[in-house]
Order: sequence, then C-alpha cells, then structure tokens
Amino acid sequence: METQLQGKVYKFGDNINSDIIIAGRYLIYIEPDKLAEHAFEVLGDSFPARLRQFDLLVAGRNFGCGSAREQAVTAIMGLGIKAVVACSFARTFYRNAINSGLPIVECPELYAAVTEGDEIQIDLAAGEIQHKDTKYLFPKFPDSMRKLLEVGGLAEYLKAELRPQKGTKDTKESFL
Repeated sequence: METQLQGKVYKFGDNINSDIIIAGRYLIYIEPDKLAEHAFEVLGDSFPARLRQFDLLVAGRNFGCGSAREQAVTAIMGLGIKAVVACSFARTFYRNAINSGLPIVECPELYAAVTEGDEIQIDLAAGEIQHKDTKYLFPKFPDSMRKLLEVGGLAEYLKAELRPQKGTKDTKESFL
C-alpha cells in the first residue's frame, strides 16, 4: 500500500448507498474489473467511465450505507480509485474496505472545502490531507488496520500469516 496518495477528486453527497455503488443484479460477479463496468451506473450509463477520470472519492455522511455487500468496495477499487475520504462511513462498509485493502479516511472538515476536480494529497502515515494551502487532519489507522492495508487486505494478511516459516513442516499443525 502506498502511504502517499494524490489525485483528482470526485465529490459525492450524503448517504451514498451500496445499492447505488453496485446494483444487486451484478452481485454474481466478484472480479473488480467486471464490477467496475457497472459501478454507480444507476446514476447514468456513462457514469462508470466518467469516474475512471478521477483518483479519489470524497463524500458526505454515511458513505456505503445499505446492504453489507463486499462488492461495493471491490467495484470502487476496480475503477482505479485509490482511496475514499468521507465525513463518515457506514460501519460495515468501513470494515469491508479495510479488509479489502482500500484506504478510507474520515475527515469531515475536508468535505466543505473540496470541489469536484480538485487535487488533494493524502498522507496515510501522518494522518494529513493537503488541499490547496490547507492541511486537514484525520485519525491515523491503528497498527492492526494499517497492517491489513499495507499487505492488500485481510486475505493477503492471512496468507502471509499462515505461510509456513522457513525450517518448519508444511502441515496443518504448523499453522496452529
């Protein structure tokens, strides 16, 4: 995971529902690129292609509310979005994002200042967002979440943890 992220912002409002992010009829897919083809398409057929022009999403309150579908995070990642900054997140979406390796940051102060197309820089390690001449602070990730993000999510973390150590037997007992 990069700890320094920067790019162009697309700005959403409040209560962006997981059904808006990816419609239920596409939950048959798990591949990021396939889900990305249909991400946010309820906002218009050309919307997925439009979002590919942006690097970061900024949103209001309660981003990711609604269904607890992991595909909402996967669809966002498939678009090439590096991170989501919001005033607040639905708790299940927040955890799904961390588990999938998508950095998400709660920073309500940024929302009022940023407009679509603005450039921002996020320093995940320092807990800072630079927008124009202003720095906005956000809580740093706890070590456990930072480790998940660094390796690309929960699945990658578990693979690394369960990989037999050099000099041990490759048996079930070596994992216990």
